[in-house]
Amino acid sequence: MLRLANGADPLEVAGQLAKQVTAAAVTEGLDGPPFDPFALAELLGLSLRARADVSDARIRADTVGVRSTPRSPLREFIGSSAPLVVEYNPTRPRGRLRYSVAHEIAHGLFPDVADTVRHRTSTGALPGYAVDDAWQLELLCNLIAAELLMPEEAVSGLIDVDPDIDFIMEQRRRFDVSTEALLRRLTTVSDRELGLVAASRIQDRPESELTVEYFVPSVRFAPRIRQRVHVPVTSVLSNCLAVGQTSRGAESIDGQALRVQAVGIPPYPGRVLPRVLALVEPESAAQPEQRFERRTGDVSELDNSADPVLIAHVVTDSARTWGRRGVAASLTRRFPDAARAFRSWAIADPDNLTLGNVHFAALQVGEKEIFLASIVAQRGYGPGVSTRLDYGALRQGLYAVAQYGAKRGVAIHLPRIGAGQAGGRWDEIGKAIEGTLVKAGLRVVVYTMPSQPTERDV
Repeated sequence: MLRLANGADPLEVAGQLAKQVTAAAVTEGLDGPPFDPFALAELLGLSLRARADVSDARIRADTVGVRSTPRSPLREFIGSSAPLVVEYNPTRPRGRLRYSVAHEIAHGLFPDVADTVRHRTSTGALPGYAVDDAWQLELLCNLIAAELLMPEEAVSGLIDVDPDIDFIMEQRRRFDVSTEALLRRLTTVSDRELGLVAASRIQDRPESELTVEYFVPSVRFAPRIRQRVHVPVTSVLSNCLAVGQTSRGAESIDGQALRVQAVGIPPYPGRVLPRVLALVEPESAAQPEQRFERRTGDVSELDNSADPVLIAHVVTDSARTWGRRGVAASLTRRFPDAARAFRSWAIADPDNLTLGNVHFAALQVGEKEIFLASIVAQRGYGPGVSTRLDYGALRQGLYAVAQYGAKRGVAIHLPRIGAGQAGGRWDEIGKAIEGTLVKAGLRVVVYTMPSQPTERDV
């Protein structure tokens, strides 16, 4: 650590080194964020080997079956000239596996990487490391791994404006990392008074109390929560009985009055009930100004009132139909006539799918008038770039929606437009909503889909 830092702050040096590596990798053609740690390892000249007998991952010097790669484009970043291999357990959950490989890449940046085998285990270090100061090295490697997989500029838009556990869980799929890695990363880069509590049940029963495993505060979070403090079974955290299940409410933990957003994550081996992670804010902390309403639910599900509603969503400039996933799929099932009308409009003239254009459809559902607005603000589709959202096109489309809605006296209902498959920053999108729809005096309601466990989580 001292050799790498060369008299500077090790934390700052580690963060800057990770940024340099990712910048160089992008120059060499690496797509992201999110970045593929396996592709990054190849660029750095590290060999990869799957081994089921490895707990998580490890990096070691090895000349047997390990190719020498002095000409790898980023080999200069590796601290040793010896042939190195990252051995990983392919049976581990994908999000954890990606983080483990990134952690071992971080070890490879240190000058003494070849001197001994470096492991990543469930605690980020070998159990015996707790008795000496090697945890400091593991801390730096975790910091570098987080920066490699989740650069600050890619995640900051998730947390500083409107931390919402259901939205964060949806965004986790974009980064393809574990919930624990993402929430730790968001907490450490946040400018808010935010903390992360990790807890597990003392006994593997729903009626058991929980105990705090660890606590990670943001820079501005003043209260401290101690390890091994008990959390009662009546707690908000206890409501998370399945992986991906979320819960919210007010809570007192270790004598601190907190606002809590909790989620269940995979349990320890041999246990059934999940561990629980909770984003916490002091109850006294100032809430951001609410310029529009926020709800958890499906934007396509209508209330029982007769008031007219306009539902707006973002579509790509490269497809003549609404998408088959997420909000678009839900809207197609609920409003098939509007989906067919959009398809006819898109086919009629290719220029209709020009960025910034909007297709409007009017429907009657019982006594309720429903309007659907499809804003062409996404460039293409699929992986390959960090964001496909065109912010200028989004603002242009929202301005058209504001004019259309004002003439009809409707409330505007939105999913988290542009922040899903389009990969936009929610803080910037929120500003666009405020500068167009809210500024026009319209009532705006933004919906976040409730978190659902993926097949991989199960």
